[in-house]
Amino acid sequence: MVFSISLSLFTMGAVMYFTWSPEGFEYVQLKRLPGLIIAFFVSLLRLWFLAAKYRILSDNMLSWPGSLRVILTWDFASAITPSTIGGGPVAAYAMTRERIPLGKSGGIMLYGVLLDQLFYVMIIPILITMGFYYEVIPSNVGWVGIGAMFLIYTALLLYALILVYGLLVNPKSLKKLVRFLSAIPFLKGLRKKLLSESDNLVTFSENLRKKPRSFLVKAFAFSTLGWLSRVALPSIVVLSFFPADVLLTFLRSFSMTLAGLFIPTPGGSGGAEALFLLFQGPLYERVVFIGVSIFFWRLYTYYLSIGMGVFVMTWYMKPQKPIFVETHRDSKKN
Repeated sequence: MVFSISLSLFTMGAVMYFTWSPEGFEYVQLKRLPGLIIAFFVSLLRLWFLAAKYRILSDNMLSWPGSLRVILTWDFASAITPSTIGGGPVAAYAMTRERIPLGKSGGIMLYGVLLDQLFYVMIIPILITMGFYYEVIPSNVGWVGIGAMFLIYTALLLYALILVYGLLVNPKSLKKLVRFLSAIPFLKGLRKKLLSESDNLVTFSENLRKKPRSFLVKAFAFSTLGWLSRVALPSIVVLSFFPADVLLTFLRSFSMTLAGLFIPTPGGSGGAEALFLLFQGPLYERVVFIGVSIFFWRLYTYYLSIGMGVFVMTWYMKPQKPIFVETHRDSKKN
């Protein structure tokens, strides 16, 4: 956590140092500053959408407070682990503390991942199409940066299509793929575990097909709203300082967010700030506002997650009574 925060502060401080100009703040428009308050409430709204998503996926086994605790734990773990790992495993642990069996919590996590992939399938073609009309990927990143972004688009889209096809259309194909991968020499030691997990995937797919269509639609709606809230935050912060092209900053926020999924540092520290500078920076009429914007954006999406996450994690670390004790007492009452 200390390393992650230090890296974020260092990068943010460097941006502020090179863009700082006290006289530039004369151009602040007070009528736009309430946007920073709106951004704060949007960050809270994102938490509520995600809590609703996982409450639905748990078949309401998670209470509203429990769902919020799981999401805050997930955000906290994501803030202190590499973006490529994420906070999923810690969130699964949090669900067990909310009295959900480990097997079911794993299934819930897989549901959540599937919905994220469905979102990628929906949004990436839109970003590619809009790229013909808007400079979604800024030219200042160069051909290397543009090529890297298209590789990210391709990787996310392929992974999403494979997972969606494997789980919703032909689960046995996913099992065959796992069997093929487990034959790779350096994975042979994990062959038994991988094959066992492939069986779990098939079981998960069968359970998913038994769910009513409204279940998936409702969960996907909340998942999408959570993503849209996350993507809207950089744009709201930008628009709080000057009248930028709303659609362009929103499209760039999408690309920036997807690129952030591949940053290897804990919580994306250093890389997230650099991405904001690359994608949103060219839109600024006065560079003095860039460092301040990065501060507010990271405050709402990163530092707030760490602050609330520490509080929730300490709550989870308190000793809890085993489930069978509660069941025994309930049976006595009955």
